Amino acid sequence: MALGTALWSFTLVVGLLTLTPGLDTALILRTAALGRRRQAWGVVLGIQTGTLIWGTLTSLGVTALLTASHLAYEALRWAGAGYLLWMGARMLYDTWRHRPGPVPDDAELLTGRGRVGDGWRRGTLTNLLNPKVGVFYVAVLPQFIPAGAPHLTTGVLLTCVHILLGLLWSAVLVGFAQALSGWLRRPSARRTLDRVTGTVIAGFGLRLALEG
Repeated sequence: MALGTALWSFTLVVGLLTLTPGLDTALILRTAALGRRRQAWGVVLGIQTGTLIWGTLTSLGVTALLTASHLAYEALRWAGAGYLLWMGARMLYDTWRHRPGPVPDDAELLTGRGRVGDGWRRGTLTNLLNPKVGVFYVAVLPQFIPAGAPHLTTGVLLTCVHILLGLLWSAVLVGFAQALSGWLRRPSARRTLDRVTGTVIAGFGLRLALEG
C-alpha cells in the first residue's frame, strides 16, 4: 500500500468514526451549550491530546500491552468506567438537588468565559481512560502503515489526520451548541441538558464496566 493510498483510506475510516455520536460529542455539546466556549475548546484540545498520545504509543508498540495483558486492560477499563460513572452521577445528582450550576450571564455568553485548563483536563482524562480508543488504534493503525515506511513517523502522521478531522467536526459542534446557549439560560433547560448528558455519560461508564 502506497502512503497516499494509506492516508486516504485511513481518512475515510476515522472520518466515519469522528461523525459517529459518542461520549466526546456529548461532552463538547454540553460544555459549549452552556456558553463556555473557551472551556469547550479546552475539552476539544484535551480529547485530541489523548488521541495523539494513543496514536504515538501505538506507533511505538506500547499499547499492544492492552491486548496482550488482560490485567492492564482490566485496570484501565475499570478506571475509565469509574471515572465516567462518577462524572455522570454527579451531573444527575446536581439536577435533582436543583443545583445545575450558575446560569451564564450576557458577559459570559459574549466572551465564552471558562477555564481552558479545566476543559482540557476533562477531555484528556476521558479519552485516555477509554481503553476502546487504545484497542482501536492497536487494531487499525498498523494496517495503514505501508511496508518499509518509518513506523513512528507514519503512525503519528496518520494520527494527525484523525486529530485534524476531530478539530473540524468539533468546530461544527461548538458552533451548533452556541446557537442554543440563549435557550439554555433557563434553569429547566439546563436541568434537562444535564440530565440527558449525565445519563449518556453514566451509560457509557456502565457499558464499559459490564463489558467482558
